[in-house]
This record gives sequence, structure tokens and C-alpha cells, in this order.
Amino acid sequence: MGKQTRRELPERHVETDVRLNRRSFLKSTGIVAGSFLMPRFVFGKEKPASKPNIMVIMSDEHNAGVLGCYGNNIVQTPHLDGLARRGVTFESCYCNSPICVPSRLAFTSGKYASRVGAWNNNCWLPSADYPSLPRIMNAAGYESILCGKMHYDRTRRYGFKEIGGNMNNSDKKGKGSRRKADDLAPKPGISKRFEDFHTGDDSRILTHDRAVTAGTVEFLSNRRASDKPFFMIAGFVAPHFPLIVPEKYWKPYKGKVPMPVIPKGHLESQVRNYKHHRIGFNVEDAPDEIVRKGRELYYGLTQWVDEEVGKVLKSLADSEAADNTVVIYTTDHGENMGEHGLWWKNCMYQHASRVPLIVSWPARWKGGQRRTKACSLVDVVQTIAELGGADVPGDWNGESMVRWLDNPRTGWRDIAVSEYYAHNIASGIAMIRMGKYKYVYHTAADADHAAERELYDLQADPGEFDNLAGRRKYKKRVRAMHAALVKEIGEHPDKTERRCRADYARGYSRGDEKKKEGKKT
Repeated sequence: MGKQTRRELPERHVETDVRLNRRSFLKSTGIVAGSFLMPRFVFGKEKPASKPNIMVIMSDEHNAGVLGCYGNNIVQTPHLDGLARRGVTFESCYCNSPICVPSRLAFTSGKYASRVGAWNNNCWLPSADYPSLPRIMNAAGYESILCGKMHYDRTRRYGFKEIGGNMNNSDKKGKGSRRKADDLAPKPGISKRFEDFHTGDDSRILTHDRAVTAGTVEFLSNRRASDKPFFMIAGFVAPHFPLIVPEKYWKPYKGKVPMPVIPKGHLESQVRNYKHHRIGFNVEDAPDEIVRKGRELYYGLTQWVDEEVGKVLKSLADSEAADNTVVIYTTDHGENMGEHGLWWKNCMYQHASRVPLIVSWPARWKGGQRRTKACSLVDVVQTIAELGGADVPGDWNGESMVRWLDNPRTGWRDIAVSEYYAHNIASGIAMIRMGKYKYVYHTAADADHAAERELYDLQADPGEFDNLAGRRKYKKRVRAMHAALVKEIGEHPDKTERRCRADYARGYSRGDEKKKEGKKT
């Protein structure tokens, strides 16, 4: 990042040291390795007779490495850490697209983003009455409730009943574009988003999330045990930028958050798309003081949203729904925080594509457990459906993790897929995680710019600085992982990229969508 301080690899930082710090976390909570081996149903209880309520708390842009229960010993997140002590923490969960709308539409539809044309933040599902997670839950006897952000078009709720106010009111047009492959000339100055790195008592994010807390708390306080089961999403926006938070949340982190680790020559060696990210988002040469303060404020905003989550969890604990409610915490994607010279999300590095996932239901699963194999948010969708006894369409992606939650020794496929076809790239990107390896395919930008590949051994290289894709030793692995990626998505990413460009050129004809959706929930 130009003027930004760079440190060599031997000097570790929080995110790449998660495995070491996690040991301290486990020790502090009294968890030992042997506690992971337990019977299918703990505490001598069988599966509860009635269907559980299911509450998904989904934040926005939460880097999994900025959580105490993921090994970060600087950030203060006591409420989410407490949820982890009462639940199962997944260490290698991935979003299905590292950008808001495609990730959330994949979660809504139970399908990979490319399969429903969810290319960027300007998109919706193929129809207002498209088969969705809330709709199949409704059919299974649930009441599907949305309070807060899911970034839907103003005319569509896909089966949710919205409470707490209208917080999803954008107009989707379906348009998009690509940067020219050789357009790598630096822009003057830096992104105006950096101007919103400061303390303050209010912002559009804080106002939105306070309303989400209020709406969710009110709903839970009025819920009776005799009511039909609910499936609810409480959609917070923090810790998404602008990074504005009251000063008392920034002060604990001032001077304590390490700067990004960027080895010499790393930025120059990155694939073309990530160079486009830096230039397109205008984040090159951000001064050290901005990078440092932005990271500190991000920690503060994470602590702030943890407190809002805590209010929701307390309201649930005080309600009649407490004993029979599954609580799931996750986010739509991560945040780069200056790592790899990048800010925001929009890439396949761990900071952006990996997400926190905590699943808690003490009536069925003993707390303090961890799962290390790869999964993704479409697997969470399948899990919610199975817990609710819902019938899942046969063409949905992912697999239910219920058996894996019940017993850590149960076999799990250990696969996660993520895609990015949105803005500030020259070509679409698809990723697959299998075991300790992550493979990323960047489609050809044009006839003169071939596809590019990345392969990382996350066990040996958690910082993702050593791209193995071009080495003869790994040719067989690259071929195998590419074949697995194509099989899992259902088509070659090159074909996906062609479809995306055609859809971008066409856009949507909105017509009478608002009137039609008024008759459908």
C-alpha cells in the first residue's frame, strides 16, 4: 500500500496467529480436547419433540479474525464469546460471495450466487415468488420474520414478514460492468470512504442497528411458548463501514491493533483482479495513520455490535422462547482491513471470504465445541431447513450439518465454494476450499489476458502469501480442485462469466414489480 508500513512474515499478527490464540481461549473456558467427543444427544436428552425456533443473527462485513472466540486476544466481544461457549464454533466457514447482495441472495435461495444471477449489489432473485428459505420454512409451519438488513429490492421479501420498519428499500436494475484488463493506471488521491474513519455518536449504521435491536427485542418479548415456531433473521449492518463509532469504543484499541502484514514484493505479485481492486476502490497509498485508525475503529465497531447482539440474546433468554430456540450467528462476508493492500471485501483472501459461524442450542448440543473442516452458508441453509423439518428443493446447493453438529466424528465433505462477479474486476472469480487447500480461478479478462490461478496451503501459509498454482509439484492438485469446482457449481466459471456479462448488458425491466409483490409475501 505504498506508504504503508510493511512487516516481514516472521512478525506474526492476530489473524495469522489464530491457532495459537485459540489454545488460550480454550484453556480460559475450561474446554479440553476430550470434551469434543460426546454422544449424539448430550445431557441424556433426546431430540426435542417440538420444532425449535430458529434465530439467525447476521451482521455485515465481520472479519472472523476479529472475535475473541476465534483467537483474537485484543477485541472485546463477550456476548458472542459467550454464545460460542454455549454453542459450536465453525473455524472454516465461507460466504458464497464476498459482497452483500449476492451473499444474502445465495442464503435466501439456497443456491450459489451464479445459479440465481446474483452478480452484484444491483441484483434480485429471478422472480418475486422464487423458492426461498423463508417460503419452505413457512410451508413447514413456521412464521418467517425479518428485522433489519437483507439488502433486498424494495418490492421483494421472498416470504419474510418484515418488522421493525422498512430497512430494505433499494431499487435493483441488474446492470454491471468490467474494468478493462490493462486499465491499471493509479488514481489521484485516496477513496473518500477513508474520510468516514472517525469517532462519532451516530451514523447511518448505528441508527439502523439500534432499530434492529429494538424491533427484535420487542418481537421476542411478546413471543409466547404456545405461538407457532419462528424462523427469524436479525440483520445488523455493523461492523460495515463507515467506520464511525462513539469514542469510548475506540479508546480501548488506540495503539493496540497491529498493522497489516505485507511482505516485500507481495502487492506486485498479486493476480490482475486484485490490482484492479486496489485501483478501482482507490485504496493504494493510504497513509499509515489512516490504516491504523481504521483498524482500531473497526475493532471498536465490532465491540459495539457485540453489545447490540448481547441485548438481543438477553431478551431471548428472558422470553418464553428461550429453551427451544436455536441461535445462529454469522455474517455475509468479511473485511480486509488493509491486509494484502485491500479494504472492504470483494476478494477470496481469508479476511473477506471466511466468515464467523456459531450455532447454539444447549438443549441438543454441548457448548464449547469446535469444527475445523470447511463449510459455507448454503450448508447453514440446509441445516436450518432440516432443523425445521422443511422440504428442500432438490436443486439447492449445500448439505445439512445437523449430523455433524450432533457428532463431531461424523464424516463431513469439507468443501466450500465462493464466487465474485461484481465490481472493480476485469473478470469473474470462483474459489473452492478443500481440506487445507484453497484454489481460486480468475476467468480470462479478454482474448489477450488469460485466466489466472491461485493455490494456497492454508496450514503452512495461513497468510496466503505463497501462491503454489504455477509450480509443477502442484499441477495435479490444481487440476483436481478445478474439476471439483466446476462440478460443485455446475458449469465452468468461464461460461459463468459469459452469462454474467450478458446479464449486465441486459439489466432488468422493472415494470410492475411493486404492484405484483404486494400480493405475495
